[in-house]
Amino acid sequence: MADKIKVEDLIKSGVHFGHLSRKWNPSMAPYIYMKKNGIHIINLYKTVAKIQEAKKAIQKIASSGRKILFVATKKQAKEAVETYAKVNNMPYITERWPGGMLTNFVTIRKSVKKMGTIDKMKKDGSFDTLSKRERLQIGRLRSKLEKNIGSIADMTRLPGAIVVVDVLRENIAVKEAAKLNIPVFAMVDTNSDPTLVDYAIPSNDDASKSIDAILKHLSDAIKEGLAERKADSKASEEDTKTREEKEEVEKKKIDKNA
Repeated sequence: MADKIKVEDLIKSGVHFGHLSRKWNPSMAPYIYMKKNGIHIINLYKTVAKIQEAKKAIQKIASSGRKILFVATKKQAKEAVETYAKVNNMPYITERWPGGMLTNFVTIRKSVKKMGTIDKMKKDGSFDTLSKRERLQIGRLRSKLEKNIGSIADMTRLPGAIVVVDVLRENIAVKEAAKLNIPVFAMVDTNSDPTLVDYAIPSNDDASKSIDAILKHLSDAIKEGLAERKADSKASEEDTKTREEKEEVEKKKIDKNA
């Protein structure tokens, strides 16, 4: 991990602010430093340790070539999720979570194909042959599909992991991933249960600066994993080329001596 994670930077982003102490989840006790003015304060040294653990794991998944799905439907997280997902060409969900998105992935793929079919109709001109009412209905359907699943159109198989902001709000996504043994990386605030996910990062999941800070670290790790995969692929191609050249030289020697 190239970038060192500094507690000071996390403090500036407000990562340490938890929820009101009366709304806490007891499972978060190990990650709470203190209570101040009725608000729980998160132990950022433990947050740093959890970020490092998560970065190492998510980098490995990215280097394997699997897609990593970003999930956050709360207003203050949407922009950051879309930004960091697009940086690494990863799928994301920032609108309502489509029920069965993971557990009924085949149906979701059918909806994606439906989008493709409509686009094809518009290109080959068959869309223009429809009645005005039909064009309006299909156009509305296309817009609805684009809004809900357009950002996962390139995800042709189940993701290798999902990144979640706010496990309470995205509880259906977390449950679906758990059912399919898909690793879940999540920002977990003091009102949530960290035992529900594989890689819990104790942090303020309500402030946009905090969300941006955590997602940036995960995004950087994904970027490193992708670069690692690209380097390995290039090295493999060079090895194959060298081996083929050697085989060609040997073949010429054999033909010459024959």
